[in-house]
Parts: sequence; structure tokens; C-alpha cells
Amino acid sequence: MTHPTQAIRLFRFTLSGHSHRAELFLSLLGLPVTPVDVDLLGGQQKTPAYLAMNRFGQVPVIQDGDVTVADSNAILVYLARRYGAAHWLPSDPVAEAQVQRWLTVAAGLVAFGPCAGRLITVFKMDFRAEEVIARAHALFAVMEQELADRPWLVAGDAPTIADVANYTYIAHAPEGNVSLDAYPAIRAWLARVEALPGFFPMPVTAAGLRA
Repeated sequence: MTHPTQAIRLFRFTLSGHSHRAELFLSLLGLPVTPVDVDLLGGQQKTPAYLAMNRFGQVPVIQDGDVTVADSNAILVYLARRYGAAHWLPSDPVAEAQVQRWLTVAAGLVAFGPCAGRLITVFKMDFRAEEVIARAHALFAVMEQELADRPWLVAGDAPTIADVANYTYIAHAPEGNVSLDAYPAIRAWLARVEALPGFFPMPVTAAGLRA
């Protein structure tokens, strides 16, 4: 595995699961990182300097030398291809398609399920809690079936960026009042991610079921 010639700058917000998935993968890869905290509550992400890096005004963003990459899943793809071992983003068409399927889940069902539940409790955002929680449990029922017969989200013996992309908001789902008690296969999968060398946790917030 190659390493960057200088530390990668990570523009982050420590309680953002999107930021965490990028920071987690950087840590799993053992890459040198200079974290730069973005004051989301103060609106720093809407300043011209920040919008020049990400026109959507979101975290995370990385700067790797003269390369700037915005969007957490895009960052995972970039880091996997440039610095990661082959298992993180397989080149086999079937396996790569399976990874993409789970990146879509992370950007869709996870974002509008367990992520949104946590946005209600931690950041007081205006979502319908009943709908969000029901959506999260519908997703978890499918994930529980898929993880019942394999260790990782994509078939094989090694993790992929699909696991990294989906880990954080599912691990922190109880903060959004979504219990993981009924999903032993999901809990075992979370534990496998947490056992990976270089694992880096996101701070736990005393909210929802963890209040």
C-alpha cells in the first residue's frame, strides 16, 4: 500500500456520521491525517472558502496534496483505489456492484432511517420520528437476513468500504431511538468492524435510548 507524501487534511465535524466514515477509513488504512474541525453550527460550511471545496456546503472534505474530494462515499472510493488493499473495493464486476449497492443504501435508507432518527434527538431537526424509526427497522430486518450467513455486507472473507459506509449510523442508531436488540447478526457485524486494526470510534451522544 502506498502512502501520501504529506498528511491528508480532513475537514470534519466530530458528531457527524458522514465525517466519521471518512475518518474511520483513514484510520483503518493507517494514513497520516490532519483533522480540521468545521464549525457547522456557526455556519462555516457556507463560507466562500468552504464552498470552494464543496459547493453543497457539507462535511466531510479531504485534501490530498492537490486533490480535493467531497462527499463521504466518494472519499471512501478515492482512498480505497489510491491507498487501500484490493479487498476494500474489489475490481471484480460482481463484487464491485455489491459494494455499490451498499453505498446506495448508506446514502439512502441509512440516511433517511437511523441517521435521520439521530438528527431528531441530537440536533433537534424536524423529521417525523415514527416514520424514521419504522424505516430504520425495515432496513435492519433486511440487513439482519443478509448478515445471518456472512461476516460482511459483501460476500467474502474481508471487509469492504460498504461496511465502512454503513457502520457509523447503524452503530449509533440507539441515539435516535432505534433499538438494535432484535438484530444479533447486525450487532455481531458491528463488533467485527470494531475489532478491525485501526478502528476509530465516533463519540457517543447521550440521546435517545442512550440518554
